[in-house]
This record gives sequence, C-alpha cells and structure tokens, in this order.
Amino acid sequence: MESVFSLISLTVTKVLQLSGFTDSRDVLRTRKMEEKALEVYDVIRTIRDPEKPNTLEELEVVTEQCVEVQELGDDEFLIIIRFSPTVPHCSLATLIGLCLQVKLQRCLPFKHKLEIYISEGTHSTEEDINKQINDKERVAAAMENPNLREIVEQCVTEPDD
Repeated sequence: MESVFSLISLTVTKVLQLSGFTDSRDVLRTRKMEEKALEVYDVIRTIRDPEKPNTLEELEVVTEQCVEVQELGDDEFLIIIRFSPTVPHCSLATLIGLCLQVKLQRCLPFKHKLEIYISEGTHSTEEDINKQINDKERVAAAMENPNLREIVEQCVTEPDD
C-alpha cells in the first residue's frame, strides 16, 4: 500500500511539475512532508490497543491519512495526528492519545511539535479529550502514575523489545 501511495504521489507531482503548475522547490518540500508523515505513521501503527490484542493500525484507529506534517523551520516539524476511536464512547481514547504522545516523543529522530486530536465527530467527548492529550503538564502527571505508566509501556513496546 505504501509503495502504491508513493508511486501515485510521485506521478501527480511529476505531472504538476511538467505542466508548470508547481516549481521544483514545492515538489521537494511536498515530497519531504510526505516522507516525514510516513515515518511518523510507521512509529504509531504498531502501538497496541489497551483493551484488545490488536494494533491501532489493525483496528483502523490510525491510518496513513491521519498523519499530517508541516515544516516549521530548518529541520523542525509540526506533526498533527487525528485518530479515530473504535466507538464514539470509547473510555480509553485519552489513554490511546497518551500512548501516541509517549511513543512519538521517544522514537522520532527529528525536532518536532506534536498535536494529537480525535477525528471530528468520532467521539462523544472529543473536545475534552483533545485538551487533555495536548496538555504537557497533564501528560507528565499521567506518566508519573505507576499503574498508568505500566499500561502505556505495554502498549508502546514493540513485540521484539
């Protein structure tokens, strides 16, 4: 699937470039953002669901399309994740957001700012949860709780780790 997406992206980019609708700098910048988005997706897709034996990718809580990357400056990026809980009343949506925060902070090799949101209309309390998972003090306090930290570790640890 990734190779098909890459091929389509490359083809569209080339057509736009040849038709004069875009210049090569825009093409390179777009390509770089797409590559960063795939890098981010590769990190989060293996996070395990807190309740089920599946990954977030398998449950379609995260998809390639839910990751957006914007360039902020030289080698600094804004990463925006919009995930979709499996049910509108999911009691573990905040925990999933916390897992996304923790894994990305640990694993991304480049400087970044992170914004994580529940996809609009997919959860009954999405506004409250969005505030919680993007509040650095709340995230830090949550990770100080040993029980919660253990659950997060179980979700973010790769099977081979």
